[in-house]
Amino acid sequence: MSDDTEAVERDRRWRLAIGVESDQLDSDDRRLSLALSALYGDDSDSKKGPVGFGRSNPKALSTWMGDIRAYFPAPVVQIVQRDAFTRLNLKQMLMEPEFLAAVEQDINLVADLISLKAVMPDKSKDMARTVIANIVAQLVEKLEAKTAEAIRGAVDRSQRTFHPRDRDIDWPRTISANLRNYQPEYGTVVPEKLVGFRRKTRRLVDLDEVVLCVDQSGSMTTSVIYASIFSAVMASLPVVSTKLVCYDTTVVDLTDQLADPVDMLFGIQLGGGNDDDPALAYSANLIERPSKAHFIWISDLYVGGDEKSMLQRLAALVRSGVNVIVLLALTDQGRPSYNHEMAAQIAGLGIPCFACTPDQFPDMMGAALRRDDIAAWAASTDIKVVRGDEAPAVS
Repeated sequence: MSDDTEAVERDRRWRLAIGVESDQLDSDDRRLSLALSALYGDDSDSKKGPVGFGRSNPKALSTWMGDIRAYFPAPVVQIVQRDAFTRLNLKQMLMEPEFLAAVEQDINLVADLISLKAVMPDKSKDMARTVIANIVAQLVEKLEAKTAEAIRGAVDRSQRTFHPRDRDIDWPRTISANLRNYQPEYGTVVPEKLVGFRRKTRRLVDLDEVVLCVDQSGSMTTSVIYASIFSAVMASLPVVSTKLVCYDTTVVDLTDQLADPVDMLFGIQLGGGNDDDPALAYSANLIERPSKAHFIWISDLYVGGDEKSMLQRLAALVRSGVNVIVLLALTDQGRPSYNHEMAAQIAGLGIPCFACTPDQFPDMMGAALRRDDIAAWAASTDIKVVRGDEAPAVS
């Protein structure tokens, strides 16, 4: 870009930023200025919305959203869209199929649609299902390969093979076995024989069990959606047995719906209170072989019900041999809010307790299935693990 072009573009952005008169802007910038002033202008303008749209005019509103999408990259569109829902109170517009077709589709929209499904008319519900299916398909495509590779990557280190996959090569043994092939001119060993670990072959009765127990209270919305999608992905893999339990004041077992993540998401009831101890009790009863089981509790730990019973139940799971992990959030939306005192008490039981992003979750599950030290794994990925040094003992 030439200096003159940069100067023109800089001048254009300043004009938009300071809100010059519309007759000083070209037609595209005038349209952009109107779109932004509808949301971020003075209160009277923000209530009216952009040029003739009101909350009862989905066609004009969808045109406005189209303008926003045309002028900004997706991350900015998502911010503007969320601001519009808050500042203009537009959630009821999500019940209009035309508007649904225009909005930027992301995981936050899934949460909004799920929360409104009970009051949606049928025509909107069909469009909402289509929108959710598109978003879920994109997320599955992004997360599936990494999750499958991490979970299938469990190896049996008691057995050796001379034909290992690249990630299963035992480099110290390989180098030792090929020292006679050292090449001084290159300063390296050229291996003729690879030594590695043989992958496990598992019968159905030998499968690891993964039980995800997810708090679906209002603060956990994004975590619930990601947990549900990961559960569906893991359920499609023949190397683990996956079960999903969601709860607020009631417990819902969604395991039978894992084959259809869209139906499963429509079965979630977001928001409301939470009663953790019955959910933990139900989930614990799903575990058939404790020494092969991994219990992943996803909660911000603002618990309801009997806290002492809940802590005793977690301690009993650990004693029985279950690999227990507590995720304070499964989201990439920044540092989560959680009950620090309860987290410290759980950490005092020897249970790793931390927040995790969707990108980190597959590797975390791979480490869990290998029975690695999860606290050490978290530290190696710069994840802050809650400490239980000052937590009171649980009898």
